[in-house]
Amino acid sequence: MKITKDTVVTLTFRASDAQGKLLDEGKEPRSYLHGGYGNTLLGIEKALEGQEKGFAGTLVLPPEDAFGPRDETLVTTIPKRDFPPGVKVGGQMQGTNEQGQEQVFTVMKIKGDTVHLDGNHPLAGQTLRFAVKVLDVQPASAEEIAHGHAHGAHGHHH
Repeated sequence: MKITKDTVVTLTFRASDAQGKLLDEGKEPRSYLHGGYGNTLLGIEKALEGQEKGFAGTLVLPPEDAFGPRDETLVTTIPKRDFPPGVKVGGQMQGTNEQGQEQVFTVMKIKGDTVHLDGNHPLAGQTLRFAVKVLDVQPASAEEIAHGHAHGAHGHHH
């Protein structure tokens, strides 16, 4: 069966950055609902479209097909007095962006009375490499399509 919209794809992948630094060993199989549901990176969906069980290859994803380009408007500072206690450099906190949407911010540095936050995904702006192997391709159930994600052994559980 070919990977097309509304199929459940089970795969393993090994992710690294452009310099070869391992980001995710990916030994455990993962399943996702294929077809624009946002369950995996856009570049992975584009590369796997039309492939079948047994496909294996290395995908090189530019930032646009991975976690997007860096957006410097997502870098901000707040006064340390407004900062929750206990969060350190490298820590993450939930907040809202200027549009009022929920956003995760990473603490980049604390300098004097100012905390520097970055709302970009930590891998934004990076080209990534994924060594993928498709283990299975199945038609999605009506429930999976309605919920917008894969269920079962390697997918989402309710």
